[in-house]
Amino acid sequence: MLALAAAALLPAAAADAAKPAFKPDLAKAQTLAQPCMACHTADGSRGAPANPILQGQHADYLFKQLGEFKSGKRKNPVMQGMVASLSEDDMRHLAAFYAGKNAKPGFAKSKDTVKLGEALYRGGNMSSKLPACSGCHGPGGAGIPAQYPRLAGQHADYAEAQLTAFRNGGRANGPMMAAIAAKMSEREIKAVADYMAGLR
Repeated sequence: MLALAAAALLPAAAADAAKPAFKPDLAKAQTLAQPCMACHTADGSRGAPANPILQGQHADYLFKQLGEFKSGKRKNPVMQGMVASLSEDDMRHLAAFYAGKNAKPGFAKSKDTVKLGEALYRGGNMSSKLPACSGCHGPGGAGIPAQYPRLAGQHADYAEAQLTAFRNGGRANGPMMAAIAAKMSEREIKAVADYMAGLR
């Protein structure tokens, strides 16, 4: 039985191996990105604090988020409308376009909470069993492609809104982050979001 099952899988595996690697078309991506500029600026850099900085984000992560907006797994009426007509290749082109930009550094704004933000990011909170952010997103906030986004330099307002959405169930496409954010107070969310904005 096992041999038959393995034999049945061979043609599919061979087809995947023969499939050429995706090659992004950055000229096409620039055209596709035209509607994105209103919220994310021409190169995905430091636009309005309520919108995420896309510049320098991992292509795999961006592609995953676009796909989840399209499928409805991640809810946002504006983004769901923006991606509705995009093909899978379109989303890969866009993800590569923004990932290929050099991210500009940000900065923390609150001197009062930077120590708390650093402590939470680097060491978590043992009393509430909150894990350190750096465990998944790296000590410098570089993240891990596909799974964990780059957080270094991200707008504090946006990061705070996303952590709050994970905590209150408004964002359901990250069960692990929902469980982590549920352990955080509003003050902790504000502190760590502001600290991440200044990570280099």
